[in-house]
Parts: sequence; structure tokens; C-alpha cells
Amino acid sequence: MSKIKVERVTTGVEGFDELISGGIPKNFVVAVVGEPGAGKTVFCIHFIAKGLELGEPGIYVTTEESRESVIRQALMFGFDFKQHIDEGRLVIIDALTGDRTDPWSLYKLDVEELVSKIIEAKKYLGYGHTRVVVDSMSAFWLDKPAMARKYSYYVKRVLTKWDMTVLLVSQYAVTTSLGFGFGIEHVADGIIRFRKRIIMGKLRRFIIIEKMRQTPHDTRVHELDIIDGKGMVIKGPYKTTREEISMPSSVIKKIIEAEAKKSMELLGSDFSELDEE
Repeated sequence: MSKIKVERVTTGVEGFDELISGGIPKNFVVAVVGEPGAGKTVFCIHFIAKGLELGEPGIYVTTEESRESVIRQALMFGFDFKQHIDEGRLVIIDALTGDRTDPWSLYKLDVEELVSKIIEAKKYLGYGHTRVVVDSMSAFWLDKPAMARKYSYYVKRVLTKWDMTVLLVSQYAVTTSLGFGFGIEHVADGIIRFRKRIIMGKLRRFIIIEKMRQTPHDTRVHELDIIDGKGMVIKGPYKTTREEISMPSSVIKKIIEAEAKKSMELLGSDFSELDEE
């Protein structure tokens, strides 16, 4: 039986594409999920920047920061998004400010308006494969999370007809690690999950590919780094060290009690000497 060749889209993230057989299958809709500060936006910036490098136009929808903020962040990693905007190869749709004088702005967080504006941008950029990021979809169902699956399905059903590979970002609640509308993961062709932890007093970030249809992919947790002037780099599979393994609570309690007893004995000795003087 002949092997079906899958056309893939490279992400531009160092060390990532080899984890998914060379890239995301073309015209897929992939959920990029995780808590704030875990690396989702940086990943999406790489995805758009790599497309621009390869001659593929890009559309970036930002709901949680301004267009200018996205441009500045991309520039930190050596990507000049402003130049690509001026040359008509990139559209950043600002859904945060709601500026009615801005033709590439969303005036309200409405899914139908979102899709309509993306298609308008696609026509402006010209036909051919386009990379799209919506960062984040969570903003569209914050007050109605039960609609997440329906909204995500609508976005996927319409946009995949337009020769687009799409990243849909979904936020986690910091306190519970639950997604704001988990339905997006059921609809998506792939799920790339980001996590962060404080280990030995240092913030560390991790990534795992939980799902990628038509793709043999790595299922291990990988650690990543975000380097100023370079961007995201996948460091390799995460390995727990002995120092990172938490001691049983009973052992911790005994250590605390012993330290407290020792401190009291020392204080008692000092006070006795003062009394004698």
C-alpha cells in the first residue's frame, strides 16, 4: 500500500518541527492552549514570521494586546512585522482597541465579524496559502464558555475553505488550569499545549503535542526556552532531577518541627545567660 504524502507547514520554532514529522499538515486548524506567560504568543509569532520568510502572507488577530504591542514583541526576536505590513504581506487585525477609524480593527468580539474580517484580509493579501493566528479565541466566549465548541466549529468550517492553516489560541484559568471553553480542543485537528512551573526558584516552560491528525508525533513533554533576540527554542525532553522531587509532607513536617525545637533551645540558652548577668 502506497504511503500518502502529507503537505506540511513549518512553524519556524527551532527544534519543534521534527517533533511533528516536519510540520503542521497544511490547512489544519490547530489549538494552541495554555496558561498566560507559557509561550503561546511567541510560538504564534514564529509561525507567522516563518510563513512571511517563505513568501506566504499572514493574518494575525490580536484580542488581548494592541497591534503595536505585537509588532514590538516580534521585533524583539528579529522579525520586522511593520515592514511586512507596509509591503502588503501581513495584516494584524486589532480586536482590542475597537477603533472604528481603523479598517483592520474589530469593533466587537463577535465570531461572525471575526471570520468576515479574516476573509476580507485574505482577499486583500491575494489568493494562495495563508497563515492565520487568532490570539486568542477565548475572548469571544469569556461570558459564555459553553459556546466554545460551536464558535470554534464555525471558524474552522468557514476558514478551511480559503486555503489557510490556522492557529487558534485558547487560554487557561491560572487558578484551575482549566480552559476557557474546552470545546475548541474537540474541534481542532491538533492540540499543542504549553505549561509553566516554578522549579527550584526558577520559571520553566514546557510544551507537549497532545494531538496532531495524520501525523506521527512525539508524545513526551519537552522543555523550551525563550531567548531575547532569537525567540523560542525547544531544548529537548524534560527530565526530572532528584532535587525537583517533592519530599513527603510527613518528612517536611518533621524537619520543620526539628528546626523550631533547635531554635527554641538556642533562644532559651541565650536568655539564661542574660539573666545570670
